[in-house]
Amino acid sequence: MHREHAQTIAYQALGWLAGNEELCPIFLGSTGGSVEDLQESATDPAFLASVLEFITMDDQWVIAFCDTAGLTYDQPLQARYALPGAENVQWT
Repeated sequence: MHREHAQTIAYQALGWLAGNEELCPIFLGSTGGSVEDLQESATDPAFLASVLEFITMDDQWVIAFCDTAGLTYDQPLQARYALPGAENVQWT
């Protein structure tokens, strides 16, 4: 997946997450961030990768996001791997 397409999916994920009254506070709590941080970090590819990483932690979140965004269920993870930080994943 091209990085530009991955960023588009990540922007969609950020919008979906910000509008989700149940998940957004969980994301903010896990990152220690605030709503203002969401706005300020929206153009940072590493932050966008963290949004995708968070959503892909749970299959139900992936399904809900993809159904809303009209994506296939594998696209969020593909997008995550196309953004910074995925090259450092170590499976142990």
